[in-house]
Amino acid sequence: MPVATPEQYAAMLDTAKTGAFAFPAVNVSSSQTLNAALQGFAEAGSDGIIQVTTGGSDYLAGHTVKNRAGGAIAFAKYAEEVAKAYDVTVALHTDHCPKNALDDFLLPLVAASEARVAEGGLPYFQSHMWDGSAVPLPENLEIARELLPRLSAMNVVLEVEIGVVGGEEDGVSHEINDQLYTTLDDAVATVEALGLGDQGRYLTALTFGNVHGVYKPGGVSLRPELLAEIQQGLQAKYGLGETPLDLVFHGGSGSSAEEIAEAVRNGVIKMNIDTDTQYAFTRALADYLFKNYDGVLKIDGEVGNKKQYDPRAWGKVTESAMAARVAVAAEQLGSAGKSVSA
Repeated sequence: MPVATPEQYAAMLDTAKTGAFAFPAVNVSSSQTLNAALQGFAEAGSDGIIQVTTGGSDYLAGHTVKNRAGGAIAFAKYAEEVAKAYDVTVALHTDHCPKNALDDFLLPLVAASEARVAEGGLPYFQSHMWDGSAVPLPENLEIARELLPRLSAMNVVLEVEIGVVGGEEDGVSHEINDQLYTTLDDAVATVEALGLGDQGRYLTALTFGNVHGVYKPGGVSLRPELLAEIQQGLQAKYGLGETPLDLVFHGGSGSSAEEIAEAVRNGVIKMNIDTDTQYAFTRALADYLFKNYDGVLKIDGEVGNKKQYDPRAWGKVTESAMAARVAVAAEQLGSAGKSVSA
């Protein structure tokens, strides 16, 4: 199926919310990892979200040049073409744009989509994340207020982070401490600034102890029940229905099945998957290289085995391993077998 239109993406999010499940949002940084994500979604019969960060876009553009906006657009164009061959629908998203990357990443991409839409086309991305977690909340929300109408005019969704996710991802890093928990007052300030859909649709990454990267069990204290407390507080204050905010779960690698399920029950409809899929990809490569050591290296005067060191040989193995991890995420989040394309 083609990449989702803005209307199809909105329908995906609505379906997840009414069906009480979430979509995996898989970070990619190459054509291989993009193809692996598509394979995984197709094998699970799940629609999904494929996303790039500033660092991923840098790599897609070529690691010796500085052209992250160009790398992101190249990713979007490539995804638009190859996604047509799969029987699931995927949306494209840009992840974690901090303030110092607005001018060379997010804003050029918004402008490029505006130009494309003006010519009768579709935006390159169905949603964009502005990551204001490193600036004071008033500044975070002010920048979000400036972005929201521009995105809404194209039916593109804004994602905001309200609170602080610990750990590090693509240069955005925070300590792991008691600041990792969004408060109801933070959420109220967000609603007062951005509305409840009347000014444009947005997704909210509330933080409840989340940490990017890898951590051992017990190293992080997740409180998914905090999401319910905030949703209920907003419901009471504004006279709204259940789970008024569309929530995103960042930093979920290593989370238990129970923690994930509780977060989804409390309004999470998108969960970012990066660390676990990176490991699945690289773990399969390491396994292949160790098992085919004599074939992939020309040692002791031999010539190796071209069929084994051909990048396509090990590439298929690594892509399939990552795809399997994507399919696991779809099962965990409840999106498996629920493609609107089915």
